[in-house]
Amino acid sequence: MMPWGWRQKGAALVFSGNRLDRTWAGLDIVRSGCYFRPMAELSLRVLAVVGSLQRGSITRIVVQHVAERLQQDGCSVDVLDFLKEPLALYNPDTARDLPGYAELQDRVDRADVILLGSPDYHGSLSGATKNFLDHFWHEFAGKLFVTIVASHEKGLTVTDQLRTVARQCYAWTLPYGVAFTEDVDVKDGKIVSESLQKRLDMLTRDARVYGALLARQRLDDLAGTEPGFLARHRDG
Repeated sequence: MMPWGWRQKGAALVFSGNRLDRTWAGLDIVRSGCYFRPMAELSLRVLAVVGSLQRGSITRIVVQHVAERLQQDGCSVDVLDFLKEPLALYNPDTARDLPGYAELQDRVDRADVILLGSPDYHGSLSGATKNFLDHFWHEFAGKLFVTIVASHEKGLTVTDQLRTVARQCYAWTLPYGVAFTEDVDVKDGKIVSESLQKRLDMLTRDARVYGALLARQRLDDLAGTEPGFLARHRDG
């Protein structure tokens, strides 16, 4: 007998209760506490955002490094680099009608974790990063933001600004960010600082572990009926 709310659809089990239809192909579902969880884990989906348009950006180097580490750990990683994929300046009257918007929205919507890399410009996040964040909000709700900042000033204000955006969009953040400096931590296209490498090891592990926990709970909350901040995002 199948658990409540699940039905057979070919080789997959599909949740059909509480206005959510989510396929977990090839997974055995068990009842655990007050929610269902998969016995085998789906691959964690990470959207890695390069918030710099500079060709030799150290932000890009570090984001790509973290993305590669997450892939090696079994995550599905989608790198969004605005140097390669330009994003028009956000205009709420026209943004959703522009070519490519629907595809980008789908990439953001699929992600469980948003890895944000931004340079520090005058104590603030880059325009490219802010422009990306302006395009979305409910797509971020209940997801984990992971922040890294290229800065000569420790990146504290940029990290705080990114955490503020996450809070306003009902997203979670790691309780810390990682900042790094050109020529000290990153030089000639490589990470040269052992201390930065250790911080990135910690960040990669925490993004994977806490990202998976939050992704699982987010799915449970969207499928449930209990009150919570994600209730407003349930289908129907």
